[in-house]
Amino acid sequence: QLVESGGGSVQAGGSLKLSCVLSGYTYSTGTSCVGWFRQAPGKEREGVAALDIDATASYADSVKGRFTVAQDRDKNTLYLSMNSLMAEDSAVYYCAASAGNCYTINGVIRGRLHWGRGTQVTV
Repeated sequence: QLVESGGGSVQAGGSLKLSCVLSGYTYSTGTSCVGWFRQAPGKEREGVAALDIDATASYADSVKGRFTVAQDRDKNTLYLSMNSLMAEDSAVYYCAASAGNCYTINGVIRGRLHWGRGTQVTV
């Protein structure tokens, strides 16, 4: 089970930090990819930030330099720190974790994924 939190409303230029607790989900460095996607109304879900199996981070071009993905393995938690937020960042943000073979590119995880229910971010 993946449970996101930390969403909310913020003014343009502000910051938010999202968290995702990966309860009951077993993943380990070297075998799993984790990351964040988002979906705005009327748009397709898009990858935002991801950590590959070797913990290398990648980001969508639209968030590079503003968003940072990190994980705390002791807490089984994934984070997304978002700075300099813009109106176009408004979306439901989803945490995702791979369920098998995976790779990441430009903030997107490729492979079969487990999903959280999402948390709303409004700018």
